[in-house]
Amino acid sequence: TAHFRMTSVRLRKQIRNHGRPTTHRPELVLNNFGTRLGHRVGRLFGSLFPHDPQFLGRRVVTVHNQRDFVFIRHHRYVFNETGSRAYLQELGPRFTLRLRSLQVGTFDTQHGLYEWFHKPEMDTSRRRFFL
Repeated sequence: TAHFRMTSVRLRKQIRNHGRPTTHRPELVLNNFGTRLGHRVGRLFGSLFPHDPQFLGRRVVTVHNQRDFVFIRHHRYVFNETGSRAYLQELGPRFTLRLRSLQVGTFDTQHGLYEWFHKPEMDTSRRRFFL
């Protein structure tokens, strides 16, 4: 069980020039989940989406980790008339997550075993990241 803090939420209607999502299953792109904890969180996000994307719909969900902030974006790529260049059209919603705790098994605050949780003293170095 993962516990995240969610910030910078933008719904589809709040995004300028947004597109409409189709019923096709999206392709998932995971970026910068290189540590052991990052692999665990990346697999968690990978389990939320189907493993057989329909490339015909050209939908992409990007999960990008940067400085322990996880950015979630939902796009569709659109080709120009000649087919020589592709552009991204954001479908929304977009939001940012920050991992607060990772617990083994189901959520249990009293008797649960925490694999990782954020402590304020972990923020002393600006060069050390956990995801």
